[in-house]
Amino acid sequence: MINAQAFIAAPIARVGVDICRGIWQLGAMVERWVKLFKNGRNQAVRIPREFELPGGDAVIRKEGQRLIIEPAPPKSLLAVLATLQTFEEEFPPIEGLQAEPVNL
Repeated sequence: MINAQAFIAAPIARVGVDICRGIWQLGAMVERWVKLFKNGRNQAVRIPREFELPGGDAVIRKEGQRLIIEPAPPKSLLAVLATLQTFEEEFPPIEGLQAEPVNL
């Protein structure tokens, strides 16, 4: 026999709610209600600070009723290299070893 009170209370115990900020935590997933607004002829959403994406571009796609927004991948190897910090260490000198002759 199922205990009705335990059955109803179990899912509620897993949900963390912060009513003041409108943030819900469902297991490992964090959700937040946001406002939609118009920007010219486009619909827009303001992304809260805790969900900020790196960079200046993003990719959006629709899966069923969900909109998925992800950081855009780097456009090229040069773009990735431009994000790296410079390497300040000195390399040790390399002795000028001669390659052994190869008979072909």
